[in-house]
Amino acid sequence: MKKLVVLTGAGISAESGISTFRDSGGLWEGHDVMEVASPEGWRKNRELVLDFYNQRRKQALTVEPNEAHKELARLEKHFDVTIVTQNVDHLHEKAGSSKIIHLHGELFKSQSTVDPSLVYDMDGWEIKLGDKCEKGSQLRPFIVWFGEMVPMMEPAIDAAIEADIFAVIGTSMLVYPAAGLIQYAPKKSLKYIIDVKVPETGFFDNLKPIEAKASIGTAIMSKELIEKYA
Repeated sequence: MKKLVVLTGAGISAESGISTFRDSGGLWEGHDVMEVASPEGWRKNRELVLDFYNQRRKQALTVEPNEAHKELARLEKHFDVTIVTQNVDHLHEKAGSSKIIHLHGELFKSQSTVDPSLVYDMDGWEIKLGDKCEKGSQLRPFIVWFGEMVPMMEPAIDAAIEADIFAVIGTSMLVYPAAGLIQYAPKKSLKYIIDVKVPETGFFDNLKPIEAKASIGTAIMSKELIEKYA
């Protein structure tokens, strides 16, 4: 079974109605990104940061996977699929994908501020000031903020190195280290980049750009791959 590795970004979730900060000049829901997605922002105003992610969770509970998420899940019938996502929502899980690496954390988990290895599944959508981990420290969103290490990068690189097919869907390819992941895919592997505006990537062997929104581009790719390999 061929190994298909898919890197997904904000563009795949946008079709489900999840807002992105990609096209709004670094603002996210009216906030400067660094206010709500950096350790400095957290130190400056914990309440603002907690409220921001509480609202993101509340919104995420109202949305459903779109055809792009569902098509990637369906491809597991024909390929060994690993999803590497920059998104913190759970739409890939909801759509039925079984192997998912979350590079930037997960919205519906909380984390200890004193011990990063203490991560908890959340029941509801709220983390409040005063909610503490078992070591008595304030809980924070389980999100990789700007300037923080990306601990899941190693497993993502391992997956990319093994890829027979590597696809990039709905990402601007500007956020590193994730943007560099395609460089680890073998030279001979087939590569797709699907986006409404395909980003400049430099030259890659066997690269097929598809300029379309995620649901349409994923359907085109899926048809081609099934005809070619399945």
